[in-house]
Amino acid sequence: MENNSSSHADTIIRNHMLWSMGAGFIPVPIADFFAVSAVQLDMIRQLCNVYNIDFKQTQGKAVITALTGSSLARLGARAVKFIPGVGSLLGGVTLAALSGASTYALGEVFKQHFETGGTFLDFDVERLKKFYNEKFEKGKEVAEELRKKQQETPPSSQNNDVIDQLRQLAKLKEDGIITEDEFNDMKKKILQ
Repeated sequence: MENNSSSHADTIIRNHMLWSMGAGFIPVPIADFFAVSAVQLDMIRQLCNVYNIDFKQTQGKAVITALTGSSLARLGARAVKFIPGVGSLLGGVTLAALSGASTYALGEVFKQHFETGGTFLDFDVERLKKFYNEKFEKGKEVAEELRKKQQETPPSSQNNDVIDQLRQLAKLKEDGIITEDEFNDMKKKILQ
């Protein structure tokens, strides 16, 4: 059962990593931050379901902020978007990779914590920051690999990916994680 849970958790982390990378292309800095945070919160909720842990939205948000909030690299990438001409594309690519890496690291932290019997009640942010930072570095590599695979994927399977992404996006809206406007903005990005 544990191996099955771990495998399911890996799938959840990968899918949300892809979503975070897509959200990193949103051209408005604050919107991309909230979109990535919403995706990460949904990932934590799904991981809680896998490991039969009571999901605590407020605590989930606090952990996301505590682990990811101090990332100066992410702030720097967001600032690049304001450079006329190049900023939007370059910043989007950079932020997409960093958003994916952050989501990967966060997912790995929660997966490891839950697999060792942890809950929200005993989540020690300070103790897990080092593990998060290690996984963030690994996440950059994973994000690059995923980006390359996406570029190599044949169009027919890309269409299936779009349908899956739209279904997941609708679920985020249905669950109240994103607003109608965020849903419409992200849907446009997916369809492009």
